[in-house]
Amino acid sequence: MSATDPDCLFCKIVAGEIPATIVASDERTVTFMDINPATRGHALVVPRTHARDLLEIDPEDLAAVARAGQRLAKVAKTTLEADGINLINSCGSLAWQTVFHFHLHVIPRYEGDPLKLPWVPEAGDLDKIAATGAELKEHYA
Repeated sequence: MSATDPDCLFCKIVAGEIPATIVASDERTVTFMDINPATRGHALVVPRTHARDLLEIDPEDLAAVARAGQRLAKVAKTTLEADGINLINSCGSLAWQTVFHFHLHVIPRYEGDPLKLPWVPEAGDLDKIAATGAELKEHYA
């Protein structure tokens, strides 16, 4: 894993090569407004060091992104009077990842906003859930 990827859109934003509306930055993260916002205030938090996705990001960078995301969520809740906040990360194309630099979406939610997430929870088979949990537990160490 390299510190930057010369073909990565987010690496170019972090380096200041592409303009972005920067909201905050620190030694490990940069937070900027999403140019395709789902709602008012939708922003992204990225690590300064390039990591393709959740499976590759350094644990310290992940923790820093989580802290920055939480801070932005608190600011959005009060400043933008958001009714709620979604924190979303997509890992892999099938999970809707389109830019392959780890990023956390911080999406303020408002009563009646247009964002409709595709997942509608339904009750699962408890035996299958338990079996899958046991399988994961066995390999978790």
